[in-house]
Amino acid sequence: MENQTLLQYFHWYYNEAEKLWIKAGKEAEKLAQMGITGVWLPPAYKANSGASSVGYDPYDLYDLGEFDQKNTVATKYGTKEDYKNAIQLLQKNGVNVIADVVFNHKAGGDELEKMMVRTVNPEDREEFTSEPFEIEAWTKFTFKGRDGQYSQFIWDKDCFSGIDWAEDLKEMGIYSIQNIYGEGWEDVPSKELGNYDYLMYNDIEFRNPAVREELKRWGEWYVNTCGMRGFRLDAVKHIATDFLIDWLDHMNETFETSFFIVAENWNIDNVAELEQYLEITKGRMHLFDSLLHHQLFLAGEEKEQYDLSKIFAGTLVESQPLYAVTFVDNHDSQPLQALESYIDFWFRPLAYALILLREGGVPCVFYADLYGAKYEDKDKEEDLVEVNLVPLAELPEMLRIRKDHSYGVQRDYLDFPNCIGWTRAGVPEKQNSGIAVIMSNGAEGFKEMEMGPENIGKTMIDALGNRKESITIDQNGWAEFFCNAESVSVWTIV
Repeated sequence: MENQTLLQYFHWYYNEAEKLWIKAGKEAEKLAQMGITGVWLPPAYKANSGASSVGYDPYDLYDLGEFDQKNTVATKYGTKEDYKNAIQLLQKNGVNVIADVVFNHKAGGDELEKMMVRTVNPEDREEFTSEPFEIEAWTKFTFKGRDGQYSQFIWDKDCFSGIDWAEDLKEMGIYSIQNIYGEGWEDVPSKELGNYDYLMYNDIEFRNPAVREELKRWGEWYVNTCGMRGFRLDAVKHIATDFLIDWLDHMNETFETSFFIVAENWNIDNVAELEQYLEITKGRMHLFDSLLHHQLFLAGEEKEQYDLSKIFAGTLVESQPLYAVTFVDNHDSQPLQALESYIDFWFRPLAYALILLREGGVPCVFYADLYGAKYEDKDKEEDLVEVNLVPLAELPEMLRIRKDHSYGVQRDYLDFPNCIGWTRAGVPEKQNSGIAVIMSNGAEGFKEMEMGPENIGKTMIDALGNRKESITIDQNGWAEFFCNAESVSVWTIV
């Protein structure tokens, strides 16, 4: 009986001298000791931007840093052997590896092809803005550097439903490829912009059965080669859901297992859409709780004006706690990134308490909060900005508390706008388990909370060291707990 805790083992600007795969392997034992049970590694395959790519512009799924393609053999994170070794070391230490899978698109085609297209209204992709006309685009992928090793499949214009660049015209746009599978877009979960099938680069055509079969073959090869035990699925709201269901069922049946699956379906407005996706996929995958992330962001921004008693209202972890993967931040929300909504540093300890020390959801810790991150990039005004994300001092202790103490019946006291708390009663199998958490986004807080009759007479202290007194649970199993202003205290049994 161990709590599950994930770690996103990268950030967008990873720039340390040590390659990521090497570092992950070295850190495997330490991560296990901290209570990390699963590590989400970034896309491992060769991408269009070569050695500098974060991995979300995938070129060749079969090149894990083995072939001289896109002006490099190794990826940004290392070689194929480094990757395989990191997975082996992590899983040897009981840390399952979750591999990032980018199915929505490919980038960096090798040869031009002529094809018929129609332009669409970018704000309503269901609206065509031209009659069919011919363009030349980079839609043929031959992977000459790999020369047919592992797969001889050639991707061409019939493997894609859309493109954003007409080479002969030298024009950007959203071009709907007119192929034998349909003149319009595929049916995808997101109805934003009319139909959000098209996201970027060469949009993959999942109505093509040859594409489906090739991606199944690749999935088998990937697991047989590397042995990962889970997948993070990128951008699923842009992908035909029936393909993902087909692919996941094939993988689980082929390997006679149940891979851990977490999907990114970014939504900060409507939990019903995420609930509907879970219903369609019928328990095959977890979803990241982007709605909770947004509430944490607002709480950090608004300080004591934010009503903490409603922080879980309308979130996935509130309505579907078994399928929610909770997180504070990730590579998309970090400063200077596309979905920038980085949670204010004063609130980060409170945010991590909210995802790590409660019963619902599987929490996912962000690399920069454990290791820190320094980088620079241009902001929206094209000014160069230096960013320094310091490690969160409280995080290692919170991870330890989750691993050793955060068990048993949960009692919630989410009953005051500026001060909330909860308790976990503990379990007999975990010595001294049981916690009381209290936080305030305003003045110093206090709250009477029940620890249960099994904890009568026990002494508790603030494991984070923010409060120095000790508390004794009374003869009814209750006690009064305290926290400092704009702070969190986590009381554990000694």
